[in-house]
Amino acid sequence: MAISASRIGCYGLAVKPYPSTNICSIIALHLILGYDMMVKKKFLTRGDIWLFSYIKGVLAEVFEDVVVVEAGNIGWNIHVPLPLLDRLPRTGEEIQLYTFFQVREDAMALYGFLNRQDLQMFRMLLGVNGVGPKAALGILSTLQPDQLRLAIVMDDAKSISRAPGIGPKTAKRVILDLKDRIPAEDILAGGIAAPETAGPPMAEEEGAGKEAVQALIALGYSPAEASKAVRQVPQAEGMPVEAVLKASLKYLAV
Repeated sequence: MAISASRIGCYGLAVKPYPSTNICSIIALHLILGYDMMVKKKFLTRGDIWLFSYIKGVLAEVFEDVVVVEAGNIGWNIHVPLPLLDRLPRTGEEIQLYTFFQVREDAMALYGFLNRQDLQMFRMLLGVNGVGPKAALGILSTLQPDQLRLAIVMDDAKSISRAPGIGPKTAKRVILDLKDRIPAEDILAGGIAAPETAGPPMAEEEGAGKEAVQALIALGYSPAEASKAVRQVPQAEGMPVEAVLKASLKYLAV
């Protein structure tokens, strides 16, 4: 069965996409090499087995947390976070998912995301001790990637622990391990809208402002810079912390 390089992006192996290349042969070769390297303990971290960069094809079926994408005359079962289901095209239309390929002694699984940034967040979660693919997918099904980044920066273990199978200790470990790896640019690029209501400057001692100052300090800004930025945010009644933080980051980016 021939497979087109334009349909499935592969890397991690020196395999050229000749028309006669059989995908089963590629997978078999990859697994043989992968298992041999795992036995010899040459993998430095989990998740180093990379066969697919993305899978592009027709969305064939949609289940509770799995989609089936037909590419190369094969229906690929791909696990996805729940919020992604609302952003899927109609069945029969084309879709491209950036994937993580998990290989265990007793199973193989594909996990898919609509963009590389979400995939990277998933891989970062896998780097946390005690967080496997199922738990990472559960976190990203409870919190969207932008919300998760904010929760990490703001030490919001309670929000993270709402994910299935994630207790308070694991949630705190996620924050501890990933806090220094979340750049301010990622939060600024998120989809949280800044408030449009004009009003008097907000005092950072007040609820949302105080938490925003703490989050900015955690991102590496000095207390003075954080306080000044938050004070520039027009106050609006009931303004969420995320909106204050986003507006403050826009001020600091000028």
